[in-house]
Amino acid sequence: MRLLLLGANGQVGHALRPELAALGEVVCTTRSGLLPDGGTCEVADFDQPGTLAALVDRIAPDVVVNAAAYTAVDRAEQERDAAFRANAEAPGALADACARRGALLVHYSTDYVFDGNSSRPWREDDATAPLGVYGASKLAGEAAIRSSGARHMVFRTAWVYGAHGHNFMRTMLRLAAERDELRVVDDQHGTPTAAARIASVTAQALATAGSASGLWHLTASGGTTWHGFASAIIDGAHARGLLPRRPRVLPVPGSEYPTPARRPAYSRLDTSALRAQWPVELPDWASDLDRVLDGLARA
Repeated sequence: MRLLLLGANGQVGHALRPELAALGEVVCTTRSGLLPDGGTCEVADFDQPGTLAALVDRIAPDVVVNAAAYTAVDRAEQERDAAFRANAEAPGALADACARRGALLVHYSTDYVFDGNSSRPWREDDATAPLGVYGASKLAGEAAIRSSGARHMVFRTAWVYGAHGHNFMRTMLRLAAERDELRVVDDQHGTPTAAARIASVTAQALATAGSASGLWHLTASGGTTWHGFASAIIDGAHARGLLPRRPRVLPVPGSEYPTPARRPAYSRLDTSALRAQWPVELPDWASDLDRVLDGLARA
């Protein structure tokens, strides 16, 4: 199997590299043409969607895995065109190229396609209603892929974190080392999902994909709030010696931290369809957090 991995330097892309390598030859791309370890790779600029078809044609992959995206949720409110180029036009161009070649496209979407007005985890067929530009751009990407006719596996995920890249866990660890008190939103509910879990499930799905094509929700199990997640990060990091002291973590309402983009109040995703399609392991979010923190402690 020949796999083209876009966004190889992001947190999900970084986790995908070793998982996909077990399936075949992996050709990595980043926007700069450089990998985090200083190595070189192919260039893929999602701000120029028109250049992506030629890349797919030249590499001639069996599978395209798109882990690249515009993820600056608040900045997207002022950069709508850039968000839609990266999150809608670029995936659409990739999907069209895959359709012409008969290649499979793997793509990641978000819980932010929903408005958060629910009391149960969201299913794939629930009505979408994004609250901001970021969610709208990701939803448009889903539609572009679907309309291309390409065989595709789109995974909606949520609250992604890991040892690499920019994410909530790394931000909390940095702030905890600088402050005696952290104030974290406690009225937004979701499921923290490790990049490593997303990567391993993606590889399992590809290994046994058959003719599967469609949309699935992919997160860890269970749920919490941002405050609950932050508390678990700080407690776990302190217990492993990653923090010399444990700052107080206080719950506050989202209204205390107004942001340009509205966030869904409840964005847990129902993963029943994914688990019915593949025999994947989706542990509780706290168990995966322990694994990530264990890895940081060993580093």
